[in-house]
Amino acid sequence: MSAHEAKECCTRCAPQYAYEEEHHHHEHEHGHIPEGFFTTPHFIGFVIGSFLFLGATLMDNAHPLRLWVFVSAYALIGGEILFLAVKNIFKGHLFDENFLMSLATVGAFSIGEYPEGVAVMFFYRMGEFFQDLAVARSKHSIGELMDIRPDFAMLISSDGEQKVSPELVEIGAHIVVRAGEKIPLDGLIMEGQSSLDTSALSGESLPKEVKTGDEVLSGSINLRGVLVVKTQKCFADSTVSKILDLVQNASAKKAKTEQFITTFARYYTPFVVVSAALLAFLPPLLFEEALLSEWFKRALVFLVVSCPCALVVSIPLSFFGGIGGASKKGILVKGGNFLEALNRVETVVFDKTGTLTQGHFDVAHVEAYEGYEAQEVLRWCALAEFYSNHPIAHSIKRAYKEPLVLDGVMHEELVGYGVSVRVGESMVLVGNQKLLRERGIEVSIVPSSHTVVYVARDGEALGHLIIEDSIKEDAKDAIQKLYALGIKRVVMLTGDNENSAQNVAQSLGIREVFAGLLPYQKVEKLESIMASSKGKTIFVGDGINDAPVLARADIGIAMGGVGSDAAIEASDVVIMNDEISKVATAISVARQTHAIVWQNIIFALGVKGVILILGALGIAGMWEAVFGDVGVALIAVLNASRVLHVKA
Repeated sequence: MSAHEAKECCTRCAPQYAYEEEHHHHEHEHGHIPEGFFTTPHFIGFVIGSFLFLGATLMDNAHPLRLWVFVSAYALIGGEILFLAVKNIFKGHLFDENFLMSLATVGAFSIGEYPEGVAVMFFYRMGEFFQDLAVARSKHSIGELMDIRPDFAMLISSDGEQKVSPELVEIGAHIVVRAGEKIPLDGLIMEGQSSLDTSALSGESLPKEVKTGDEVLSGSINLRGVLVVKTQKCFADSTVSKILDLVQNASAKKAKTEQFITTFARYYTPFVVVSAALLAFLPPLLFEEALLSEWFKRALVFLVVSCPCALVVSIPLSFFGGIGGASKKGILVKGGNFLEALNRVETVVFDKTGTLTQGHFDVAHVEAYEGYEAQEVLRWCALAEFYSNHPIAHSIKRAYKEPLVLDGVMHEELVGYGVSVRVGESMVLVGNQKLLRERGIEVSIVPSSHTVVYVARDGEALGHLIIEDSIKEDAKDAIQKLYALGIKRVVMLTGDNENSAQNVAQSLGIREVFAGLLPYQKVEKLESIMASSKGKTIFVGDGINDAPVLARADIGIAMGGVGSDAAIEASDVVIMNDEISKVATAISVARQTHAIVWQNIIFALGVKGVILILGALGIAGMWEAVFGDVGVALIAVLNASRVLHVKA
């Protein structure tokens, strides 16, 4: 049964596929129950039918109107199910839940079991209501989290302030954000200072202090003061749009377990229907003492309990809930397939710079070689890095406080090595030791636990800079959590020098380190690691320079990538702040989701299997069958809802 088919033919299964439509149309905007539910004709008909059913059960068996009251109650309670069953038969959807319920209840009427026929339909519809309620609550919980889409932007124009749709605001425009309002687009604060609630983006409950010159992300809420923000992205490219798109489309990427359940239901239901037919007619044909009415009743029990809705609803809901639960913790998982893959992780590979370390560089020391001065070395280095956007380049330009005069600069970025720049008549090289040696300039290795940047001009080394980058506060704790979860290998890959890499690794307790790697060498090394690992391999990077490796890994996790287009595109999981410990949280959420999924599979199949056998033996009746369908489905859905609130 495909998603489209299930959406059409199973009213109880439909909610799992409806999040995107539900979000856009705000069906559950004002509560856990769809607005106007209690005034719909279906619900009113159900209530009237329920009273008629109660009245019919109290009537004397010989009363001439008893049958017609039961029929009226059945029509009001289950008429919609009968209509859908007939409609879907013409669409080729024969073995759906509506067909099974209609067949079982009409069969009950045919053998004079009127109360049981109506009761099955009554409890089935009650089960539908409670399941829809449980699903709606799960979706509503995620909907509240994802209610970060801004409704408007206050645009500053020549005519004053204008309230416009965020989609109409152009890049470079100035907007006003007052206290209590959502920031509608990514931008730069031009005026004002405030505290921002970023919990919907990062899962961080503490407000973030911002001031003039700071970047702000759409979806954040301004808690105090007035901010004037210059927009840096259009709405379609803004953070809030990317997050909403990721979460809403996550359910499209199904886990293998979900795909298995869909395939299972496709073959399981026809098998049970055929088995029920054989159960009804074979014994009376083969054994003289076997009564058709008795075996027909057993076959009806078989039909009622056979509905696979407990699995068809609860399994996708579990994965959807796992994705929503992770989102609450500031982790965006792009699909159920990645959530399932996280459960089977054995190896975690980290990039160093910007992932395990802060990525905020400072020039700690400038060493000038004989015949040169430190300020001169720093000046040539700053000139060479003028057009570079690398974080190290920014730190060098900050360190050289004097204005730079450019004279015919020709800039060439050498990925994994540094930069080569022609400034006037001089050729300047700035980068690692490999760059200088490749150009025939010999320099001695500087023993340092930090990054070393060498500077050369016209074939002669001028000096080197020591660039410091501190380890993230939660990095050590994050590595220990991974080991505690049973992760077998934690590896670090970096383009930085061996000394710096080993220093960071020893501080964090990482046992395997590969340093001095170019981007293509990182991919090769990752492939080698993956080939030697039985389970899945995660690569965790900053999402800017590591896109090829993120894309190659079984699961690519981008750190702090919420503002990075490269991170969102290349990774499978995006951690919306710089907390490295969220990697362990993501694995933990995935494992708990996996546990709940298999609890539901074992529970549903186990209970149904027992009741199917008891029904075939004549021990279990229609009431047990109702529990085997409606009760099991409801318990499975409630269990699936737990994944939204898992602790990790």
